Amino acid sequence: MTPVETSKMTNFRWVICGMLFMATTINYMDRQVLSLLNTNYISTEFHWDNDDYGTITAIFSLFYAFISLFAGRFIDWMGTKKGYIWAIVVWSIGACLHAGCGVATCWLNDIDSIETLRTVEKASQVGLFGLTASVWLFIACRMILAMGESGNFPAAIKVTAEYFPKKDRALATSIFNAGASIGALIAPLTIPALADAFGWEMAFIIIGAIGFVWAGLWVFVYTSPVKSRFVNKSELIYIESDREVEAIDAATADEADNGPKFSLLDCFKYRQTWAFIVGKLFTDGVWWFFLFWAPDYFNQLGYPVTTMTGKMLLFVLYLIVTVVSIYGGYLPKLFVEKRGMNPYIGRMRAMLIFAFFPIFAMFAQPLSGISPWIPAVIIGLAGAGHQAWSANLYSTIGDMFPKSAVATITGIGTMFGGLCSFAINKTSGVLFDYAEAQGEAFTFFGQTGKPAGYMIVFCYCAVAYLIGWVIMKALVPKYKPVVVE
Repeated sequence: MTPVETSKMTNFRWVICGMLFMATTINYMDRQVLSLLNTNYISTEFHWDNDDYGTITAIFSLFYAFISLFAGRFIDWMGTKKGYIWAIVVWSIGACLHAGCGVATCWLNDIDSIETLRTVEKASQVGLFGLTASVWLFIACRMILAMGESGNFPAAIKVTAEYFPKKDRALATSIFNAGASIGALIAPLTIPALADAFGWEMAFIIIGAIGFVWAGLWVFVYTSPVKSRFVNKSELIYIESDREVEAIDAATADEADNGPKFSLLDCFKYRQTWAFIVGKLFTDGVWWFFLFWAPDYFNQLGYPVTTMTGKMLLFVLYLIVTVVSIYGGYLPKLFVEKRGMNPYIGRMRAMLIFAFFPIFAMFAQPLSGISPWIPAVIIGLAGAGHQAWSANLYSTIGDMFPKSAVATITGIGTMFGGLCSFAINKTSGVLFDYAEAQGEAFTFFGQTGKPAGYMIVFCYCAVAYLIGWVIMKALVPKYKPVVVE
């Protein structure tokens, strides 16, 4: 055996995975602040209804979708290190800017204070101007947030493709993707408490500022594997094991990482791209619906986030998501190592299993009358299914595309996922206001009023993944890496 083969392998790739986990956690905490403070803190000051809130979240999703088309290209062009720093700094600035929306609304409408705005009747001229101004100010801040956040997953998936062999990518992705669940888990326990102690404005600023700390750490921690002083030769050979070579030098590794160049339009020529698009288009909106509307859902059940029960319901929901979803990365690894499947087939088999988890969502509303903990558990299982599905879906890009195109393809798929989120969030806001206004005259599957509206959306959530999987399988029935001619 050579000295390289006998030397103990370093594990710096898992430190990098930890950094990706931290970034994704921060990402989702910043995204969650508005949904947690909307019903009990912000809407009362600005006189928003469900449609107003739905409009803000929908435009955020739409702009996120649009900018994601270019975010991946930006990451591929700028490079992983600089691109990730730009992304998190921009979204942290956007998160902090939300804190100024109240003051800006008062200034634009010549109102002396937030307290005065709170007492203004919504139907009055001042109230309408205040409503319009506040909605657009929050939309502007959400667009800046979206601009930065759109770079998180393209950058993270690109880093994963750089630091992990194919058989480990789903596991690494499931770990950093669990940051979405951890962020959503921590948020209900911290954000309302910050708002109670310091005001809702400071909650945005404190949570937003964490991103700047991460950016400072990333400057010192990240370099490519071939250049990192923390990665020894044994670990580098393991990272590059898919290339089936005995030794790797910096020149050949850099050449492989550059790979063939894709134009944005070229990406749409491949069935593999469209399979990823379908997987995102049908399912991303489900997760964003849970993220943006879960606090309101438990509020209409009588458990707002201002109560301990409301906080714990959200905590339990995302605890289930976190614990269950992490194992989503182990399943394809098991299929590959124990059953001898290639990584793509193993991932698709795992995704089919996880596609059945959200089916339970259709029972959340009917069983909520027994106990609010039942829908918390059910939505938690559905969310866990999504996160496990998502981790494996992202990993299919690295299976079939060269590293030079990974961030670009991720951005394209994320754009279509954002379109799904736009549709679900805007439709939900309009639907809930309409259903609430109709009361018992609006019925669906035994539910009436706003609960019937939730029942409709839950039914879509239940079947979205199975539909997406079937279409993906039809587009790419077996492992077929992209070959650029």
